[in-house]
Amino acid sequence: MKTINCPQCRLVNYADTVICPRCEAVFAPTGSRLLRRAVICVTVCFAMVLGFYLSLVASAKSLTFEQKTVVLAAVRTLREKGFTDEASMLETFAVFRRTDNWLNASVEKENAFAATNFPFEIVTLYSDFFTYPVDDIERAAILLHETRHLRGEGEKEAYEFVWKHRKQLGWTRDKYENSQVWENVRRQTRDVVPGLFVCEINQFSDCTEEPTGIDRLRSTIGR
Repeated sequence: MKTINCPQCRLVNYADTVICPRCEAVFAPTGSRLLRRAVICVTVCFAMVLGFYLSLVASAKSLTFEQKTVVLAAVRTLREKGFTDEASMLETFAVFRRTDNWLNASVEKENAFAATNFPFEIVTLYSDFFTYPVDDIERAAILLHETRHLRGEGEKEAYEFVWKHRKQLGWTRDKYENSQVWENVRRQTRDVVPGLFVCEINQFSDCTEEPTGIDRLRSTIGR
């Protein structure tokens, strides 16, 4: 038969004992003990996750006032272009930082405009984010990429989403082909999502681009 120790005097009793015969302590029902242990376990786990999150936030520097103004303008651009869900996500859930937290700093990475810690929704905006984009639309394109990571999606989904929706954003080749951000993102998208770039008639073999008259002429000459 199962036994139970008295929580006060440690006397061994049968499991169905209600009152300890030595110290007269009242035993809590088994269900209550299990519930108490479950609550303690959940509380400890929550405290550990919260401590981990706070350590990520505290180990990175927050945006300056000027940087916050730039980010708000980019988010506003997303909303104006019809990306209302993405804009709301950035406004409601994202915590912006301008330097790496201890976790990001421990991972070797290439130069980047931004990085996101999912599921903690921490978005780190590096100095390049504020330096190289030529306007709010290009910064909005970078933030649009990060919103996919805020959803838990990977690089492939993020690059593909931005490249397929660039016209809706107003981020097009005729306006931005000389931009460093455009060139970098186009190259990285081609590396990560090569399936978008297998249409030989279009410039850069970009299947998401409408072929121009020059593209059609080149294709005809090539035949």
